[in-house]
Amino acid sequence: MLKTINTKILLSILAALAAIGSAVAYQRHEMEEAAAAARKAAAILQQQQKDVEEQKKRDEAFRQQVERNRKQHSSAATNEHKTWQTYVP
Repeated sequence: MLKTINTKILLSILAALAAIGSAVAYQRHEMEEAAAAARKAAAILQQQQKDVEEQKKRDEAFRQQVERNRKQHSSAATNEHKTWQTYVP
């Protein structure tokens, strides 16, 4: 009878250890998935920031081009009255 009780205690201890082991394994798996998701989110965020920086550069280049075009066209218009004054007799 003592042997049977010892066997049952040993089996219950083994079952408890198996449950703890599976819980640890599940927790490790969940942590690995969370870490992978965090790495993926960080990569996406980094790519978005890079895209924003590139868009800012393109916008600035476009603004500079527009400013150059505006100066070029406005300078021609400001000097136009001088050319017509020379044609008036």
